[in-house]
Order: sequence, then C-alpha cells, then structure tokens
Amino acid sequence: MAAGGPSSAAVGEARGARAGCGSPARLSPQAPDGSCAVPADLLAKEREYKRLNAQLEAKTAALVRQAEEVLRDQQEMLSRPISAQLERFEEETKHQRDLHSPEFPTLLLAHNKQPSKKKSGPVSTARPRIQSGKKGAGTLSSAKLRPPTVQSAADVAVPDFSLAKTIDKIEGQLEEGNWPDVEEDVLLSAVGEEIGAEAQTRFLKAKLRVMQEELDNLGQECSKKGDQVQDLNHRLKEVEEEHRRLQRTASARQSQLEKYKQLAEEANRKEEGLQQQELENLKRAQKQASASQSTTEVRLNRALEEAERAKLEVNKLKQNNKDLVSREHNKLEELRLANKRLEKQKGELVAAFKKQLGLIDVLRRQKMHIESAKMLSFTEEEFMKALEWGNP
Repeated sequence: MAAGGPSSAAVGEARGARAGCGSPARLSPQAPDGSCAVPADLLAKEREYKRLNAQLEAKTAALVRQAEEVLRDQQEMLSRPISAQLERFEEETKHQRDLHSPEFPTLLLAHNKQPSKKKSGPVSTARPRIQSGKKGAGTLSSAKLRPPTVQSAADVAVPDFSLAKTIDKIEGQLEEGNWPDVEEDVLLSAVGEEIGAEAQTRFLKAKLRVMQEELDNLGQECSKKGDQVQDLNHRLKEVEEEHRRLQRTASARQSQLEKYKQLAEEANRKEEGLQQQELENLKRAQKQASASQSTTEVRLNRALEEAERAKLEVNKLKQNNKDLVSREHNKLEELRLANKRLEKQKGELVAAFKKQLGLIDVLRRQKMHIESAKMLSFTEEEFMKALEWGNP
C-alpha cells in the first residue's frame, strides 16, 4: 500500500539516528536525559504502523474475497438452466409411459389414419376419448416446456372415461350388427377372421378392460405428474424468491464492499497523514537529539578530563596511604615491643609487690604479738592492784 514509503523513510532515519547515537556510546554511557533512546521509539512506532497496515490489507482482502464468492455463487445460480429438471422429468415420464403401455404406438397409428365409413357413433366417440387421453399426455409434455411462470396443474388433461358406458355401447353395437372399424388394428382383424362374434365380443371386452386399466394408470400418472409439476412450480417460486434474495444480498454486499473500500482508502489516507506527521515529529526529535548529543559529547570530554585528574589524585592518595600504612605498621611493632617490656616490668612489680605483702604480713603479726604482750602486762598489773585493793 501507499504507507510503505513513509515507513521506509522512517526506518532509514531511525537507523541513521541509531548509528549517530551509537558512535559516541563507545566512549560514554547513555545521557541522563534519554536522548539516545529515540531510535528505539522510532522502530517501535514503525513496527506498529506496519502491523496496522498489514491488518488493514488483510481485512480488505477478506472483504474482496467474500464479495467475489457471493458474485460467483450468483453467476452460477443464474447460469444454471431452470428447465433442466423439467426436461429430465419429461424424459422419465415418456420412458415410463412407453414401458407401461405396449399398445401406445398402435393406438397412435390408428388415430392418425383416416376413419372408415363403417365406424358407428359410440365407437367413434370412444376412440377420440382415448386419443384425448394421449393428447392430455402431450399437453403435459408441452406444458413442461413452457415457461415456469405460465405452467400450472390445470394444463394437465385427465381423461374422463367410463368403462361401464363403453361396454354397454359396444354390446349394443354388436347386437345390432354394427361392428366397430378395426382395420387399423392388425391383431384385431386377424382374430376377427378366425373366431366368431361371441369370442370377438369377449376379446373386445378384455381388450377394453386392459385399455381402461392403462387409461386409469395414465390418469393416475398424469395426476402424479400434475402434483409433481405443482411441487416444481413451488420449488421454482422458492428458487426465484431465493434468487431475488441473493440478488438483494449481493447488492447489499456490493454496497458494503464499496463502503469498506472507501473506509479502507480513507484509513490509508489517514495513515499516510499520520505517518507524515510522525515523520516530521521524528525529524524534529532527531535534530534535538543531535543537538543534545553534541552538548553531551562536550560534557563527556570534560568528565573524562576530570576523571583523569581524579585518577591521578587517587593514585597519589593510594601511595600516601601505603606510606601511612607502613609507618603505622612500624609504630605498631614498636608498641608491641614496648608492651612486652611493660608486661615484663609488670611481672617483676607483681613479684616485688607479693614479697612486700609477705613482709607486711610478717610485720603485722609482729605488731600484734607486741600489742598482746603489752596488754598482758597491763592486765597483770591491774590484777595485782585489784588484789591489793581487796586486801587492805
């Protein structure tokens, strides 16, 4: 779609911005204001636009595919012949009629010939009725070939034939001596030459019953075919109704497709406008990022110089610290030696102190002995004085 151009341009500019921002990153960490993170945002927005564009294309393709399927189904339904089922039904009817009525060709041939002068009234009325039954079948077949809007169950002619009346009429003709004209029926003429009048009467009655059964069967088949024709008309109306409904659905789908196409075009235009606007914003952001990048490089160079100076100072401090540690170590050794000397002196003082304590203890004992001796002498004198006082 048309959105590919701005997206590719945005990719190029995003890659350029990423390359421009990535080169100084080898020398310095990322700026604290996050200016180097703009290319990642650009790529994320580009991916989002591509994803939205792919979704719009997928929706448009799905709508077009659905519309094509609806139109194709409609064309197939329109191209399918409606009279195919009716023609197949007519062929099956003719085949069944030929199987169930073996005398059908003979009767047709007899009715196509010129009637003889020996025909009487009742027989001549009976034959045309049979022919009218055949004409009814022909009317059914011709009605099947008519347009489906004109065809109805009234087009099927069901023969009206009474077996009792026909038998009475034939018996009356035979009693009066009026023989029916059967020269068109070869089998009937051959039998009439060999058998008598009574046998001919029985034969004609049997043949009449067979023909009546065939006519009844044909009437039933005609009624069945009429019902089938009504069902087919029903189905044809339903098909036409479905066809009209599908046409309305197809027109509605076509209008929806046009609307969705317009919406897709409008969405594409909006997307192009948004991409152009976003591209301009990204260009401005890239310019700001380049400006901030230059200032960041200046700050980085200053920071590197300060770092070098700090490294030198740190090295000096380390050297001073080493010297201080060595001096402190020496002092510590001296203090340990002094401590040992003091410990030794302390031991000597403790020993002398113990000796002095022993001397003090001896002196204290001597003092106690002296005091006790004094007290004993004093008490002795007092005792003597007391004795003297008691003996005047």
